[in-house]
Amino acid sequence: MRIKGSNILVTGGAGSFGRAFSFDLASCGARIFSCDIDAEALAGIRDEAQSQGLGIETFQADISKENQVEGLFNKIVEQFGPLDVLINNAGVAEDGLLIKKENGGYRKFSFSQWKKGVDINLNGVFLCAREAAFHMIRQGSGGLIINISSVSRHGSFIQSNYSATKAAVVALSVVWAKELSGYGIRSVAIAPGYIDTPLTRKIPEKVRQKIVFEQIPQKRMGNVSEVAHAIRFAIENDYLNGRVIDLDGGLRI
Repeated sequence: MRIKGSNILVTGGAGSFGRAFSFDLASCGARIFSCDIDAEALAGIRDEAQSQGLGIETFQADISKENQVEGLFNKIVEQFGPLDVLINNAGVAEDGLLIKKENGGYRKFSFSQWKKGVDINLNGVFLCAREAAFHMIRQGSGGLIINISSVSRHGSFIQSNYSATKAAVVALSVVWAKELSGYGIRSVAIAPGYIDTPLTRKIPEKVRQKIVFEQIPQKRMGNVSEVAHAIRFAIENDYLNGRVIDLDGGLRI
């Protein structure tokens, strides 16, 4: 698939990954639809894109809400034509021990935290992929669904819901590849490891150093641009389907 001229929807478009994907693909000639729940951040993206002459349209929506997801896809297709690629990027990390010893007692990981992660990381991925597939099948020109997973899918300390949902995202990528290939729709996942972002920069420096020098064979965290490069590869290589690209510097060797 050619990136230039493609219509591409990026969820979680205001975050570190979503922003990088949007600007990188727009610079390659794609028309980008950046979706996020943060209206203020979207306004900043829109202004920056206009100043650079890039084709990035912004849409505010909560991807955990079925009616908002349906409205988002209908609006995009009606205004801009067939959708070629969905990048299911939106996600949250609601971290915490399942049971935590605290103040002489024990505190349970709250169901509200669990549910928030599942609503966005899993239900949102499902809803967006379902709508993307529906419109791609109706338009009859095929397409691609890219789901952003994580190295945490293998099981990460204090990340019950994040690990579970990111593992589910990979499983869904395989299911959808099997179900949708007959319509010319591919489905893949990309699973980043430790990437240098504002979130990972909050990790205490001693812990960061331990992670980099003891766990990652390449002795560094990845760059957001390297994840964006993997996105481009997934779009352009039409024989990639039903697989997950682990982008972790060898962390899982």
